[in-house]
Amino acid sequence: APPPPRRAPRPRATGAFALVLTHLTPGGSLVKAGDILVRFDPQSQERVAFDRRAEYEDFAAQLARKEAEHRATQTADESELGKAQNAVERARLEMLKNEYLGAILVEKNEQTLAEAEASLAMLRRTFDVKRRAERADRRALEIQRDRAQAAMEYARKNIAAMTMHAPHDGLLVLKNVWKNGQLGEVQEGEEVRPGLPLLDVVDPARMRIRVRANQADAPFLKPGQTGDVELDAYPGKHFRGTVETITPAAATSVLSPRVRWFNATVAIEGTDPILLPDLTAAVDIVVERRENVLVVPRDALAGEAKAPVVHVASGDAWTSTPVTVGALGDTDAVITSGLTDGAVLRRRAEARQR
Repeated sequence: APPPPRRAPRPRATGAFALVLTHLTPGGSLVKAGDILVRFDPQSQERVAFDRRAEYEDFAAQLARKEAEHRATQTADESELGKAQNAVERARLEMLKNEYLGAILVEKNEQTLAEAEASLAMLRRTFDVKRRAERADRRALEIQRDRAQAAMEYARKNIAAMTMHAPHDGLLVLKNVWKNGQLGEVQEGEEVRPGLPLLDVVDPARMRIRVRANQADAPFLKPGQTGDVELDAYPGKHFRGTVETITPAAATSVLSPRVRWFNATVAIEGTDPILLPDLTAAVDIVVERRENVLVVPRDALAGEAKAPVVHVASGDAWTSTPVTVGALGDTDAVITSGLTDGAVLRRRAEARQR
């Protein structure tokens, strides 16, 4: 059971639909953590990064110019506001002379003060409105600048993603992909779509097998049980395996909806050069072990399930002997009483042939 496959990167916010392989480590190579596995042509991503950087610098320059303009405008407005305040103070000083002036001049001074105060109030209101509008303008540019900066960072990450490194020591295994209507391994110079599984980096010292257990056998499987693993490609080569996990949910067989099976993971103990990914194997799990019991072929049992018998050879004849059956397997049965060791039994297939 290899770890999740290394996939072709998915460039973000670039609209890339194909990636060109410029370097690919051969399958079967032993790699170290950090070694380069795959490198894709980064030119399109570099071009996108250049464009995004230009956009970011343009918005940053616009924001700097806008800030300079706003500082100049604010300085001018503050100067006008200061002049208006001075005008009010002068008008108030002139009002102190009213008791020595005629009615016309008194009325003129009052009018001048009212106009100066109205002008100052208007400038103060306008000053606050202008500052809010300027802050809104700068904020709009800041948002555009930050968005361009995020796009630039995405593009830079995309460039880094064009080179894939080994996450750990292990064996590199190329995956088969569809090419021109048939399965095959990717080659340097070919185009691949983003997200396509390309290869696995597996640890040969920690090999696992995914096995299928049917609905009849699955209830007897438990984590920790041991068994024998035999590779189909190497008959007679056996390894010891231990059940690690069993899926809690069953899947339906494609042959019949009535047949269900469960996935289990079996860890292989030890290492061997012939243990490679994608090999098929058969696993025999010991679900129960009993010592010093009498075992007979299951098809040697006859009679009803509540009253089983076996046919024992007695000279040239066969004698029906009642027996007590203990545990039952797919092919064997344990006899607890009624039969002695060494007896010759007749199987049902032999009886049909006669």
